[in-house]
Amino acid sequence: TSCCMHDIADLESRGLPGVGIASSEFLQAAAMQARSLGFDPAMVFVAHPIQDRSDDELRALADAALPAIVARLVAAQAAV
Repeated sequence: TSCCMHDIADLESRGLPGVGIASSEFLQAAAMQARSLGFDPAMVFVAHPIQDRSDDELRALADAALPAIVARLVAAQAAV
């Protein structure tokens, strides 16, 4: 999640909205990283694990997460 946080911070510094997407395993790590960077990034967490999922399962996971991703992206855009 560290790279993700730095990427979102970089995007926001350029006036571009960003949303991080990670599995739920990284929820606590993302919160700690955000605190250390001093900002509250838009994040969406999906069910863990990811690596053992079939293509169809990954598509379903992405489809289920899409509304939250779009909502956070729109909110991030409004905040930038």
